[in-house]
Amino acid sequence: MTALGRLVLGTRGSALALAQSRGVAARLEAAHPGLKVEVVVLKTSGDRLAEVSLAGQGGKGLFTKELEEALLQGRADLAVHSLKDLPTELPESLGLAAVTEREDFRDAWISAGPGLGELPAGARVGTGSPRRRVQLLALRPDLEVVELRGNVDTRLAKIRSGEVAAGVLAAAGLARLGRLAEATSFFGPDEMLPAPGQGFLGLEARRGSAGVWDLVASLGSPRAWSEAGAERAFLAALGGGCQAPVAALARTVDGELLLKGLVSDPGGSRLLRGEVRGPAGDWDRLGRELAGRLLEQGGRGLLEGLE
Repeated sequence: MTALGRLVLGTRGSALALAQSRGVAARLEAAHPGLKVEVVVLKTSGDRLAEVSLAGQGGKGLFTKELEEALLQGRADLAVHSLKDLPTELPESLGLAAVTEREDFRDAWISAGPGLGELPAGARVGTGSPRRRVQLLALRPDLEVVELRGNVDTRLAKIRSGEVAAGVLAAAGLARLGRLAEATSFFGPDEMLPAPGQGFLGLEARRGSAGVWDLVASLGSPRAWSEAGAERAFLAALGGGCQAPVAALARTVDGELLLKGLVSDPGGSRLLRGEVRGPAGDWDRLGRELAGRLLEQGGRGLLEGLE
């Protein structure tokens, strides 16, 4: 396909997935004059189950399964994922061709009224993320944290309607939809660490499709690769899926990689935190090292039964 100057990009049909995929398509066409990128919408199991918890339904792989099948069958050349939704274990014939620069790692507080500190005791705050839940409760154990699911529009509508007093969404998703102004405030990393890979886009392609990998290489970044790689190595070494309250943030500081991580039990009664620092090229070792430390400190017991 690429020899003819055409590349098929498979995507989910949500507004966010389309915005991300169309953005990548535009960047590819700008970087390679004459290339035509066709964006093809594929319905995933995760889209069909958008209003239910992913726990027990197959995890985040529900958002990628059909896209990966299209890649393996040759119906698509490339798939664009929010990297936090992409499992750490990929099919043998597929791989990450590139990781884009991070949009924004932060989580956003969305509220028509008070901020987190001003909410009354027992106020309902919505999130579908175990990671956000335990960190919210660490900040305000008196709140009632309830399920908030659906696409970005659905969750924002539930917040505006008063179904919950506030909600927490990824800043990157809001930014890509042009809706970042709807955020009331943002959590800093000392308040809430993001999901591993949050804010990055992962570009997945078939191994052996050299032409595709060459085309998308221009969209990648060595810094993004090492930062995202460290976070994903941490998650993989923990064995944590979407049910596990796991968070990680890697940033390049003074030429070195600083990786912070968190693991918790589902109820948030015990949060384990740690950090490591080292050469950016050692991202895989650093991720595994931090995971090993937290597992030894009790993380193995906290995650038991959640893999």
